[in-house]
Amino acid sequence: MISDFLNLISGVVDMPWWGYVVVTLVVTHITIASITIYLHRHSAHRALDIHPIPSHFFRFWLWLTTGMVTKEWTAIHRKHHAKCETSDDPHSPMIYGIKKVLTEGAELYRIESKNKETLERYGYGTPDDWVERNIYSKHSAKGIVLMLIINVILFGPIGLTIWAIQMMWTPVFAAGVINGIGHYWGYRNFQAEDASRNIVPWGILIGGEELHNNHHAYATSARLSNKWYEFDIGWLYIRLLEMMGLAKVKKVAPKLRFNREKTQCDLDTLQAVISHRYEVLAKYSKSLKVAFAEEIVHLKESISHYDIDKSTLKRWLLADAKTLQAHERETLSQVLSKTKTLDTIYNMREELIEIWQRSTASKDELVKQLEDWCKRAEESGIEVLRSFSQRLRCYA
Repeated sequence: MISDFLNLISGVVDMPWWGYVVVTLVVTHITIASITIYLHRHSAHRALDIHPIPSHFFRFWLWLTTGMVTKEWTAIHRKHHAKCETSDDPHSPMIYGIKKVLTEGAELYRIESKNKETLERYGYGTPDDWVERNIYSKHSAKGIVLMLIINVILFGPIGLTIWAIQMMWTPVFAAGVINGIGHYWGYRNFQAEDASRNIVPWGILIGGEELHNNHHAYATSARLSNKWYEFDIGWLYIRLLEMMGLAKVKKVAPKLRFNREKTQCDLDTLQAVISHRYEVLAKYSKSLKVAFAEEIVHLKESISHYDIDKSTLKRWLLADAKTLQAHERETLSQVLSKTKTLDTIYNMREELIEIWQRSTASKDELVKQLEDWCKRAEESGIEVLRSFSQRLRCYA
């Protein structure tokens, strides 16, 4: 009798324990792939076009497994880029703190999804067909209830556990890890104007979103990997869809090219520097690090006088000056006045940034300013500046 009862409540599918683990990993990975390919790269950034067949599958799957509405997710993410690391950023750990974003990232998303101004301003170009209006948006919560029923029918009581993991997967990894750790801890290929970081170089578990600094440097790129050792599994899926005629990539991050024969800046140099400005700043930061290490002996007295430590001073040096408080900029200026080399390198970095920020200047004027910058760098007598400038001239 007990065995008859167990057979009655058991699911349609009977598997060994590891089979349920595999199923759970597969279904959660499909959810992550749907988010990164459809919601993120396609809907929010228009980095690729997707055929209606996979597009509708992604929408249906996300309705089943997350209850997220395309317009809401797209609008919130676009606002995140537009207002990154400011008080208007929906989920910046620089503003809310890493703990809150990690543990309450999904709640921050829900709060912002109720902001009609955000949806109207940033939610343009998202689906507005009958299915979206009458099912996915109108009954967003019913999808996850249907997923629960399907899981229990297929797997029996263990289906509840699989469903619970599915419900936790996106809030933990997408809303928590990417939005939190992706702006707090990791390495940076590019000196973007925010705190974005690559968590690990192999984007598998979260579909490639681990390469978050790469994404913020080239937000409209369909490929998130940039270095030869980085892997973006989301890009692999996109290429497979493209080979089957189900997707079309519109844009990827440009590759930096060099012309070693160039000895003078021209329009090509200017355009390359502007296109790769975050990479230029990242390489320049290495020059600052080298100079800082060499000049630290001369700075010890100043560091002690202003009651700051070496790591704080280094952080100020590498940060965008606009992100520093007025008293921090003043203290940094006083410390740098004690070392001509470091002061020169720091101020010339700010001058280089100003070149691509001068939107009112003509292209010829900007080329002239870039050439003047390179000439002064090479005549400064500072080796790291000279070698950096010579490399910069070769940009093509």
